[in-house]
Amino acid sequence: MDYKTVKSCDDYVIIEEVKNFKLKHIFECGQIFRFEEIAESNYIIIAFGKVIELKEQDNNILIYNSTEEEVKKIWLKYFDLDRDYSKIKDELSKDTLLRQSIEFGYGIRVLNQDSFEMLLSFIISARNNIPSIKKTVNKISIKWGKKIEYKDKTYYTFPCISDIKDATLEEIQETGASFRSKYLIDTIKNAYSSKMEKGNSNIDEENSSMKYDLDYIKSLNDDECHNALQEFKGVGAKVADCIMLFSMEKTSAFPVDVWVKRAMIHFYGAEDSSLNKIRIFARSKFGEVAGFAQQYLFYYARENKIKIEE
Repeated sequence: MDYKTVKSCDDYVIIEEVKNFKLKHIFECGQIFRFEEIAESNYIIIAFGKVIELKEQDNNILIYNSTEEEVKKIWLKYFDLDRDYSKIKDELSKDTLLRQSIEFGYGIRVLNQDSFEMLLSFIISARNNIPSIKKTVNKISIKWGKKIEYKDKTYYTFPCISDIKDATLEEIQETGASFRSKYLIDTIKNAYSSKMEKGNSNIDEENSSMKYDLDYIKSLNDDECHNALQEFKGVGAKVADCIMLFSMEKTSAFPVDVWVKRAMIHFYGAEDSSLNKIRIFARSKFGEVAGFAQQYLFYYARENKIKIEE
């Protein structure tokens, strides 16, 4: 457990004596798209149908627009604060090459986000840059999400499956999803059908869409989960790993993008070959903590603009 206590104050809830935690590191390592930096160490995040404001104050985290009950039920889990990251760092730091990245991104934590939001967001992420991803995700939220007012500003939650189930291809295209629009429509349709079939004992198993049930997929072992997610159109190995790591607690997942590939070549001389070979190499090397290694490597490589010598 990486904090001491949670308690209510006048207009905020405080998580005291938080360890292994820095907001900038958490929000800048490619795992979340619904946040806004207000000032240094001061952020807004939109998650699980809520808007909260976060401030770092020494070793404490101040959470505004929330309650002590919500912090205990939602945000401790969201920030993975019941996990001891010192143990993870100690284990990974046995690798002297990785230690540099861990020290650089010492405050990174892997967020536990909503699986449906991560599924759509990372389908959108395919062959796309982060500003464009955030723009499209925000447009989807404005169109189908719920409005929340905070400090005279309007925010929109990411829609749940039932909110967006009737979206048309044209409407999705208008969000800037481009060629991914057809994948999103298919994914929404399948996720909604699975939700409707839950609890129906009379379903035709052969033609059932229950294989698209995200709770069921999350319950599978890591390799089965990875394969099951790729049944959704637009989900390949890297996108599946992102969904697994950032919303399904599959910590052996190792998403490989250009920055992680560069880091693996830079630090380990990993063969400059397919992303999948690098993924297999990393999972073999880091095991159940591969996902944490990936986040340290990604943040270090991107922030330091690592390049591969030709």
